[in-house]
Amino acid sequence: MAKWTILVLHALSISAVAAAEPAVNDRGVSFEQFSRGGQLFQKHCAECHGAAAQGAPDWRTRGPDGRYPAPPLNGTGHAWHHPPAALAKTIRDGTLAIGGSMPSWKDELAEDDIQAIIGWLVSRWPAEAYEAWERKFGKTAGGRE
Repeated sequence: MAKWTILVLHALSISAVAAAEPAVNDRGVSFEQFSRGGQLFQKHCAECHGAAAQGAPDWRTRGPDGRYPAPPLNGTGHAWHHPPAALAKTIRDGTLAIGGSMPSWKDELAEDDIQAIIGWLVSRWPAEAYEAWERKFGKTAGGRE
């Protein structure tokens, strides 16, 4: 009897933890991750990618410096063509070494910050883009592999 009581109490505690932080949507992003990711995006990314992650107007055209401007990250560009690990690497390491214009954020953003930003982004993608990304790279919880 005591084992069943412990088992039931354990199951209830797991349910309470899961209910305490529900997913924002079916993409496995918690409210905390979504909120924090949005705040971090606005602080570190919006200057180049736009407040709504819409990217620079002519993101497909090289600028006078020969570099491409910031692409959209809202599901209308090519971000969803990349696996979660590549998105995290791009944020962490930037693209300067490969001819891009994005700086590295590894000294300012912890790994969980990077994952929160990715979670915020994928939560905002149109269903078609997210579903294609999920089919290509497997079920991801807020951008995590």
